[in-house]
Amino acid sequence: MKIDIVGGGPSGLFLAILLAHQAPHVETEVIEQNAADATFGFGVVLADTGLSRLSDAAPEVCADLMKAMKFGAQQNIVHQRSTLAVKRPGQGGGAIPRLTLLDILQDHAARLNIPVTYSSRVNDIDSLTGDIVVGADGVNSLVRASDETGFGTTKRYLTNHFAWYGVGKAFEYPALVFREYQGGYFVAHYYPYSETMSTFVAECDDQTWNHFGLEQLSLDERQKLFETVFASELDGFGLISNNSVWRQFPVIRNANWFSGNRVLIGDALASAHFSIGSGTRIAMEDSIALAQAIATSGEDVQRALSAYVELRRESKDRLIHASEASYLWYENIREWMTTFSSHQFVYQFMTRTGRIDAARLREQYPELVRELERAGAIPANEALL
Repeated sequence: MKIDIVGGGPSGLFLAILLAHQAPHVETEVIEQNAADATFGFGVVLADTGLSRLSDAAPEVCADLMKAMKFGAQQNIVHQRSTLAVKRPGQGGGAIPRLTLLDILQDHAARLNIPVTYSSRVNDIDSLTGDIVVGADGVNSLVRASDETGFGTTKRYLTNHFAWYGVGKAFEYPALVFREYQGGYFVAHYYPYSETMSTFVAECDDQTWNHFGLEQLSLDERQKLFETVFASELDGFGLISNNSVWRQFPVIRNANWFSGNRVLIGDALASAHFSIGSGTRIAMEDSIALAQAIATSGEDVQRALSAYVELRRESKDRLIHASEASYLWYENIREWMTTFSSHQFVYQFMTRTGRIDAARLREQYPELVRELERAGAIPANEALL
C-alpha cells in the first residue's frame, strides 16, 4: 500500500512517523508546498492532557518535544484592569516554537528514511498515485477542495477579527486580557514559548473593527493600535509581525471524513478555534487514529478509512463541540464584558465550553474556586456540591 500525505506540518509528519513504526509495509511520502525551514506563526501550545496521548503513541518523539517546551501551571485572566490567577496542579500546559516542533518531527522522519518533498505544491490531486491520499494541508486544503461535494464540505466565517503576532519578551505567565478601550472591545492572548519570545494573538469584535475603521487602516496602524491598548502588558516591547494577516476565523466542517481514497485530518477536516488552544494537538491525535486504522486493516483501503472514522469521530466531535461553544462565547465578548463583574466573568469564561462544570472546576482549580466563592461569582443554580 502506498500513502501520499499532502502537507508536511505537524499532523502530516506525525502520521508518517507513526506509520513507519506501526505499518512498516506501507510506503509513505509527504509532500509539502513550503520549504523545510519555512514557518508562519510563533509558538504552539500542547496541553498536558494531550501530551500524554501523544506520548502513548510515540514516546521518543514526545520526549524530544517536551525537552524543548516551556511549561507553566498558571494563567492570568485580566478583565478590564482586574487580574485573577488560574493555577492548577502539575506542570500545566506547554508551548514550543513552531519551527522547533517541525524540526523535531522532520528529524524523526529523516531517521526513519521517510521521503519528504519540500517546496512542492500539488495542483492536481488526481495526479497522486497513492492508494490513500491524506489531506493534512490545513484550512485551505487542496485535497478537500478537490472533492467538496464528496466530502460534504461547508464553510462560513465568524465575525470577530484576529491576527497572530510575536513579542520579543518571555512573559512570566500566559494570559488572556479582555479590555474595553475608547468604546472598543479587545482581547489579547499571549504565552511564552521560549526564553526570549512569546506568542501574542490580537482580537476584537466586528463592532470594534468598524468603530475604529480598522478596515481602512494599514497593517502597521492596526498593530500600533493594539500596542496602545495593551501597552501595560507589553511594557515597552512592540509586536512582531510574521505574515500577521488580519482575518476572520473560517468554520470548516465536512459531513464525510473520506471520499473515495481521499481522507482528511486536522483543520482540513474541521477547523478548531484557537481559543481552545488545541488545534495542533487535535490534528496530531487525528494522525494517531488514522495510523492505527491503516496498520490494522491490511491492504483494504475502505476498511482502513472506515475504521479511522469509527476510532476518532466520537472524541473529535467532543473537541469540535467545545471549540464551537468557545468561539460562540468569544463572538459575544462585548456582552460578557459589560454584564459581569470580573469574578463572574472569569467563572463564565472557565465554563464556556460546557466541558468543565463547577464540580470539575473545583477539582482542577481549587484556589480559583475558593476566590470565586468568596466573591459570590458562582450562580446559585450551579452551586458546588
